[in-house]
Amino acid sequence: MRSLFPQITPHLRLGWKWPNGLRAMRHRDFRLFFFGQLISLSGSWMQVTAQQWLVYRLTGSQLNLGTVTFAGFVPVLLLSLFMGVIVDRFPRRRILLFTQTWFMVMAAVLALITYLGIVQYWHILLLASLLGVANALDMPTRQAFFSDMVEREDLLNAIALNSSVFNGARIIGPALGGFIIASFGEAPAFGLNSLSYLAVIAGLLLMRLPPVKSPSESSSRMREFKDGIAYIVSERRVFGLVGMVALLSFFAFPFTVLLPAFASDVLNIGPEGYGALLAAQGVGALIGGLGLAFAGDRANKGLILLLSRILLTMAVLVFAISKTAILSMIALMFAGFAFITQLATSNTAIQLLVPDQLRGRVMSAYTWALGGFWPLGSLLIGALGDRFGAPNAVLFTTAACFMLTILGQIWVPISMDMDRADIPPSL
Repeated sequence: MRSLFPQITPHLRLGWKWPNGLRAMRHRDFRLFFFGQLISLSGSWMQVTAQQWLVYRLTGSQLNLGTVTFAGFVPVLLLSLFMGVIVDRFPRRRILLFTQTWFMVMAAVLALITYLGIVQYWHILLLASLLGVANALDMPTRQAFFSDMVEREDLLNAIALNSSVFNGARIIGPALGGFIIASFGEAPAFGLNSLSYLAVIAGLLLMRLPPVKSPSESSSRMREFKDGIAYIVSERRVFGLVGMVALLSFFAFPFTVLLPAFASDVLNIGPEGYGALLAAQGVGALIGGLGLAFAGDRANKGLILLLSRILLTMAVLVFAISKTAILSMIALMFAGFAFITQLATSNTAIQLLVPDQLRGRVMSAYTWALGGFWPLGSLLIGALGDRFGAPNAVLFTTAACFMLTILGQIWVPISMDMDRADIPPSL
């Protein structure tokens, strides 16, 4: 397999010079990760699209849409804070190989039971919970893994490019997923997702990472966990950024779980239209990620965070009151742009602030805030949708976004320095 790789990408090795906006691509290991992710994440978004449509087809309940998301991410809420110690103690590539294989098997099981026509709502909940357990370990590992693949000065570029590939897949996956669902049903979408994990697994196996430093055995795992929490609480900038991600994940971001209800009942555009809504959000997020990759280093990160929250509030308001598919897609494009700008900038600011030896534990707190509070918010927005209707539930999100924009500016003002200039790479 190694001998074939140079033939696949000779232009990356023989004098090709990546532009500054893509400078993280100069690192071979990051390129492998990037292209493997592009394939794998396209499959993942295809599965998300098919799974949400399958749930709504089987149950017709907006609350059940939120419950599936809750089941998939509640393990992140319960476990991911503790996973940081594992991330800091074991080789991150080995952890990712384990989690990606886990995801592949779970997708194959869902494809099989759907193809056989025996899938029930509780099956989806169970599989979503098992995926969530693996995600509790995969998410902080994935975030900390960037520092293994690129140099510190390329960290923002790598995170922004990864956001771009995540959202490029968010365009490809839902659009393809909507077509496959309409033409062949949900099972083929799950099966293709299972196969897509082979790309990222192959990329991980081909990497030439530096030797892993053996962690110190002088302290207990509980002591290491407490040290990570103590650092987050004591560092105002990190605590503020993690706290805002948690609040946005609970109150603002989960409105997207209601998209099947909007596609089916409000806009009347069916499964292909549902895929188009998700793809439109992905287009905006892709533009946001590329914008950060090419210009993020020169911009004030605090100002980016403030402006993205304002834009998110306005975009969600327009989406809530829209009755036409085109306007809804445009609103979701702007929401996707604001969404990924907020997360990528917060992620980068935290990674620039955190000491290297605490990176896994601090990033586990970040993923706990993002992936752990999302299911709680999804459950809330699903219940509000069933009670008051999907548009009114999203209007609640608009009000929450407005309040969080004000709170965020009080908590971590735009004047606060987000760069880690006053902290050495290792304490």
